[in-house]
Amino acid sequence: MAARSIASLSLSFGLVSIPVKVYSATESGAAVHFNMLHNCGSRLKQQYVCLKEGVVVERADMIKGYEFDKDRYVTFTPAELRALEESARHTIDIISFIPLASVDPIYYDKAYYLAPDKRGAKPYHLLMQAMVESGRCALARWAWKGKQYVVQVRPAPPEQGGLILQQLLYADEVRSMKELEIERAEIAKPELQLALQLIDQIAADTYDPAEYKDEEKMRVLAAIDEKIAGKAIVVAEPAGAESADAKIIDLTEALRASLGARKAAKPAQAQTAADTKAPAPAADATPPRKAAKRAPAVADAVPADTAAPAAPRARARKQG
Repeated sequence: MAARSIASLSLSFGLVSIPVKVYSATESGAAVHFNMLHNCGSRLKQQYVCLKEGVVVERADMIKGYEFDKDRYVTFTPAELRALEESARHTIDIISFIPLASVDPIYYDKAYYLAPDKRGAKPYHLLMQAMVESGRCALARWAWKGKQYVVQVRPAPPEQGGLILQQLLYADEVRSMKELEIERAEIAKPELQLALQLIDQIAADTYDPAEYKDEEKMRVLAAIDEKIAGKAIVVAEPAGAESADAKIIDLTEALRASLGARKAAKPAQAQTAADTKAPAPAADATPPRKAAKRAPAVADAVPADTAAPAAPRARARKQG
């Protein structure tokens, strides 16, 4: 299904105005959502109860208030709250260009994609190419849904070829690590060398998100399929869990052991790869039987002849 834009805006810097469309870059609701039910199987609904009178309050009778002191509030009408909101503007106003690496990712909030709108392709690509060549990104202001944001506009990776609009958190929205009072520790040079060797052994040049799957979500969905099919769920004890008071080992020995394990794994992997290259069968040899496909891990806990179909889960979510 084609992507749908959520807004049409103008990205402006200097006297240049670029018509753009805004698209959500991420999807919410990726996690499996459970509904609250009564033990009779019926859905539950939330209600607001007045603590003073003990009665259920309808939304039409609610007002908003700010607690400025213990149990003391100033109240606002809907009209007063609307007057306080930032008026929506149809422009993203660039205020400066800064080095791309100067924004700490901890300030990143929600991300959007920007695409050129009608007659905006040339200035859009001009701005993108200029930022790539200069190694800089843009800081801008954007009013959206009653709130004003500071945003970063940066080029996407070359294989994507576009611009990303990144909402940034304000300084008072990010806690300082100084609050943690992290204890200082002296690092010996041999320990540092071993750590650097370990990093070098398992270093990678790129990050491919497609290599990683949400294994917890997959387990939950598989368990839901089992429930739909009327099967019992077998709960396995977590393997390899250590107690909180597990023995603390020497840092240097742990690093050496990690390096040793990596070195030992390489010959073993090479031998395994060699063993998998079976010799070609003789002309009169009987072809080997294909090994049976192993069922997913969640299905191992139940008989294989009762595997659950995937379709019921989709129907169940629609009903929920």
